[in-house]
Amino acid sequence: MSTITAIFEPAPDGTLHLPLPVAWQKLPIRVQAVLEPVSSTISPQSALKGFGCLKGKISMSADFDAPLDDFKDYMP
Repeated sequence: MSTITAIFEPAPDGTLHLPLPVAWQKLPIRVQAVLEPVSSTISPQSALKGFGCLKGKISMSADFDAPLDDFKDYMP
């Protein structure tokens, strides 16, 4: 058994659509759900959605590749 936690936005007709992993698409699935409203601080638009979703939010320091003093004895 696997547990999936997801935030869905209802379709215009008021239904929720659950995407399934490919391996599950041909299997019978038992669904047990607890419905609760999501607070306004978390929205589906702010959820991570794929490659590039963190672009511009992660950076490295300018001296990332600089040699470390701790390893001077081991470097030529």
